[in-house]
Amino acid sequence: MTLIQPVSGHVAEIMNVVNHQLCSQETSPVVARSWTRCLQDFKLDPAQARIPPVLTQSELNVRRDRMGELIACAKLEMTTLYQQLADPELAVVLTDADGVIMHMVSSSGFAQDVESIGFRVGAVWSEREAGTNGMGTCLAEGEPVAVRQNEHYFAQYTSLTCSAAPIFDHRGDITGVLDVTSRSRLLQQHSLVLVGMSRQMIENRLLDERFKDAHPIHFHTRPELVYTLHEGKLAVDQHGNVLAANRSALFQLGFRAPQDLLGKRVDDLFKTSLDEILARSARNSFRPVPVYRASASNRFFMVAQHPHAAGTPDTTIDLSASHQGRLRTVGGAPLTSAPKADAGTRLAFGDAHMEQQVQLARKIIDKQIPIMLHGETGTGKEVFANAIHRMSQRSSGAFVAVNCASLPETLIESELFGYRAGAFTGAQREGRRGKIIQANGGTLFLDEIGDMPMMLQARLLRVLEERQVTPLGSETVIDVDFQLISASHRNLAELVQSGQFREDLYYRLSGIELRLPPLRQRTDRLALMEHIVREEARDQLAPTFAPDAEQALLRYHWPGNIRQLRHVLRTAIALCDGGVIPCRHLPAEILNRPASAPQQLADDGLRVPVDHPPAAVAEEELPPFNAIQMNERATILGLLDKHRWNVSTVSRALGVSRNTLYRKMHRLHIRLAQAEQADDGAEG
Repeated sequence: MTLIQPVSGHVAEIMNVVNHQLCSQETSPVVARSWTRCLQDFKLDPAQARIPPVLTQSELNVRRDRMGELIACAKLEMTTLYQQLADPELAVVLTDADGVIMHMVSSSGFAQDVESIGFRVGAVWSEREAGTNGMGTCLAEGEPVAVRQNEHYFAQYTSLTCSAAPIFDHRGDITGVLDVTSRSRLLQQHSLVLVGMSRQMIENRLLDERFKDAHPIHFHTRPELVYTLHEGKLAVDQHGNVLAANRSALFQLGFRAPQDLLGKRVDDLFKTSLDEILARSARNSFRPVPVYRASASNRFFMVAQHPHAAGTPDTTIDLSASHQGRLRTVGGAPLTSAPKADAGTRLAFGDAHMEQQVQLARKIIDKQIPIMLHGETGTGKEVFANAIHRMSQRSSGAFVAVNCASLPETLIESELFGYRAGAFTGAQREGRRGKIIQANGGTLFLDEIGDMPMMLQARLLRVLEERQVTPLGSETVIDVDFQLISASHRNLAELVQSGQFREDLYYRLSGIELRLPPLRQRTDRLALMEHIVREEARDQLAPTFAPDAEQALLRYHWPGNIRQLRHVLRTAIALCDGGVIPCRHLPAEILNRPASAPQQLADDGLRVPVDHPPAAVAEEELPPFNAIQMNERATILGLLDKHRWNVSTVSRALGVSRNTLYRKMHRLHIRLAQAEQADDGAEG
């Protein structure tokens, strides 16, 4: 073919790369392949200004009708992703499988700026029409891609940077693309990670929507990852036949394509039947129970439910730092709720100070007095607040919890106060109710209140004084009535003195202060441990502690408090085959063993990870990460698990150096011990 003569530096670079004359070190193979397709296959002239075609409204409506399920499943995740990124100079975009933009979330200013170059709903952004770009190149490659500024084929798009990931349906076909487009000059590796997570959530929502009448099965090799975006999901008919699976399920079970798994029975895959796992899940309050692979010794943790369409409550598990592992019911009370009269009895097991705090709470809960909870991380502040709510006259209302430390500043305001319809381009059509309005008639729990930005402290004070809320972008005032419970592990009085917390808000929150003792100071530790063991072993006979294990648990100082204790006991119960928990099933730090001690074998032949920990810091010991940090941490942990904690392999998968990955792991409190030595030996 006759090549177009280069007329600019950008065009010259494209021509050189396509003709292999001077391949830039910075040009990725993905971009080079895309430029080649655009020039040789689609005959696009990079020197010519080109605007993507736009569908007519009737053509767009036809596509929207065809993609109704996907658009409905994606809208909430797109809005959440937009709020997480907190940048007015970007858009979150959904396209169909042809590259047509079907839905977009952005600020009105950014939407107006990019509309002139054809970046709008209804425009066709396939490679054939728009050259190299995030959405079109993602469709062509069938995998997540990032296209930064000058990597675009046409010069008019070089002010943009795109991060895109394909969305797959239950058959493994690409049904659309989720994309973030911004004006950032930096390669958006961080955005690409978040896009990938949001894509997984959309795929899981789409599977749930399309198989409402099927039994959902959730599983993972790690119990704490069940009910998260990393879980495997199966949709199973009443006879136990697999109808659909997400990609995590395929990976964990060793199947390459959905067609290889569809039609198999549950008992073909696991050493259990559908009826058996349904019964065990119900007995265990829909918390994960251990099962084994039918043809191997692999152990999974699983929950099975009846179809949601048949009226079974939809369950999710909240894995934030403030309430690790507690099962929730969407739109209802927690599945583990105790009767109102018994709500406080599980908080104390003989410790005099804890009993006193429970009795104080009982006396004042219905007196319209704000409650401030103090306690170290993991002492159970939210569990305590939820119990107070359930023993109150407001128990029929909602218990709404907000962790002020885990949300970016731009997200806290919309989370608390909500927003009206049309507050920004792509917002939910009906707007969104804020947490304060959701708590009307019930209880609002503000965890880590000391981390609330000063600007929002003023707005919260006004709400507490006036008992009225005005959503963002609205002039409508809404009356609210709720019980307020706040919590912090920080000294708010010191924050007031240093000017980091409003004095007037401090006195408004502190109607009465209750202090939860750290676990190491409680005199009822053994009774609490036995209670947790009974809770965690509901579908089997609760084991007892071997004498040396009991003494080790009582001696340990428990920096992560009750949350850490529950995590340790849950793991010990899962590893325990008999009726006694031995010392070897406890973590090395509890036994004061060196981290490099050799691995032992349990009676079932499985390696016990406590003596050889290529392990992350327990969730209960974590500082109050925000939502983005928690997502980044979960992604790195998932990759480490996938690659058997080989740091070199994970760093190559992320496209960063080992030193960079080590710095990230240190910042996110992911700790490696012997795994580092093994990895270094492999490198040598």
